[in-house]
Amino acid sequence: QVEPVESGGGSVQAGASLRLSCAPSGSTIVSDYPVGWSRQAPGKERELVAAFPWRGNNIYYVHDVKGRFTISRDNAKNTVYLQMNSLKPEDTAVYYCGTETPGGGYDYWGQGTQVTVSS
Repeated sequence: QVEPVESGGGSVQAGASLRLSCAPSGSTIVSDYPVGWSRQAPGKERELVAAFPWRGNNIYYVHDVKGRFTISRDNAKNTVYLQMNSLKPEDTAVYYCGTETPGGGYDYWGQGTQVTVSS
């Protein structure tokens, strides 16, 4: 059985917290890439929520999640996290981890994890 890359999603009430985990399979090393979290809500385009840069410490957050979400990574565990606090119903989406590629595209690593926030 293949382990899912993303985990930690669930159904919560508004104001709750969740922590998503991304543990890529194979030989992918998370510290080698500008790993990020994206989300796609029903009927909407997928959007980048948070991401590490190729270099430096200027982490990207989409405006809607600034101050509520925090992306982090544990290189020893080869895992990237998304801590989500003060969740809102509009955060409801499937969340994916992945990385920008050197050619400028985006590579999604897993099937996503569902986050549902009810009011």
